[in-house]
Amino acid sequence: MKKAYAKTNGLLNGIELQSAKYRVIYGVMMALLILLSLACLIPILWVFLSGFKTPAEMNSIPPTLLPSEYSFEKVREIWNKINFFKYFKNTMLEIIGALIFDIVLNGFAGYVLSRLRPLGSALLETLVFGTMLLPSVSMVPLYMTFVDMPIVHANLTGSFLPLWLQAGCNAFNIMLFRNFFNGIPMDYLEAARIDGCSSIGIFVKIILPLSKPILVVETIFCVINSWKNFMWPYLILGSTGKETISILLYTISSGTSGMNLTVPETMLVTMLSIIPPGIFYAVFSKQIMGGINMSGIKG
Repeated sequence: MKKAYAKTNGLLNGIELQSAKYRVIYGVMMALLILLSLACLIPILWVFLSGFKTPAEMNSIPPTLLPSEYSFEKVREIWNKINFFKYFKNTMLEIIGALIFDIVLNGFAGYVLSRLRPLGSALLETLVFGTMLLPSVSMVPLYMTFVDMPIVHANLTGSFLPLWLQAGCNAFNIMLFRNFFNGIPMDYLEAARIDGCSSIGIFVKIILPLSKPILVVETIFCVINSWKNFMWPYLILGSTGKETISILLYTISSGTSGMNLTVPETMLVTMLSIIPPGIFYAVFSKQIMGGINMSGIKG
């Protein structure tokens, strides 16, 4: 009983749960959450089961829930048929490059605004964070910039560089870095400067080692955003052989892939694209939820 009274976490505490009225409310809330969870899980389960069905089972009326057999040989066949490894490799190249640009460029920008604060940094900070208010219409001039890069007049389409540059110029991530760096004591930085360490050296040797929490958060956000990114890879990479998994799924669903896949094979491809982020979330679920909380910190 004492444990029940001591329990105060959550919407209803232990004392309230002693009342029949609140127990009913609790039961209704749990039922709604279970239904919501099933609404999210059933489509994924349906994709998994449908991938092992035959075309006849997919078209049968009434539809069958379970396949007649589970042959994982089908997974190997579809992996080789569409060369899934190529799309997976391209997606990983996009993610790794975006992560490096994100941490180096956004992290150093946050370091400048938080700790170096040169002349005019207040105005610069306002302009950087003001870009978060720009509408999506900025996509057109940004794409034209990548097609004809000013000064050098180079066409960056067909490469991962535009995608990496966008990851390295993110005002929201700069804000996250700046807010976290604000909490690092200046004593560490001043001691390093007395020892002759440069500003870049302080960033590499002092700031980054003390910033593991925000680096984990940025890594998680970067991986998630890069994996689900479709529009920019589709515009930039096109049909260059560097297509990512998101482009593969679109071409298959639109019938422009030229692969002539059956519905069960399409479901298997979808299943293969779901597995990596599912494993990623299962491993880093605690950090992902903590990252959502950290993204709301105030500077």
